[in-house]
Amino acid sequence: MGQYLIDNNAISNFFAGNFTVIGMEFMAEVIDQTPIISVITEIEALSWISRDKTKEQVVQSFVHDAHILALTPAVVAQSVAIRRSRKIKTPDAIIAATAIIHQLTLITSDRDFNNIQGLTVLDPYSL
Repeated sequence: MGQYLIDNNAISNFFAGNFTVIGMEFMAEVIDQTPIISVITEIEALSWISRDKTKEQVVQSFVHDAHILALTPAVVAQSVAIRRSRKIKTPDAIIAATAIIHQLTLITSDRDFNNIQGLTVLDPYSL
């Protein structure tokens, strides 16, 4: 199994059980390894508020167990290059740049990441 950077929408969809059986199995395998996320995804995931405290605790536990990739000068420079080449939100540019710099496949269903040069994307819904 390759190395993956997990986007927040993939985390949300996984914990909500939204993927197909194959998508859920794939995500479970990725998460059973030490999951890798961007500092942006950490912020997004921990900002998610649920009325279901059990789900909130599951997400907090996931983030606690994850390897979190910080902003580095290389990620900042790549983020700037991405934003100059296309219209994309800054957090998404940072997540894409993090995947590119660390040579990770981004797991996401967010179409905003499609066609970013140098970025490999895997959508669990497509499995």
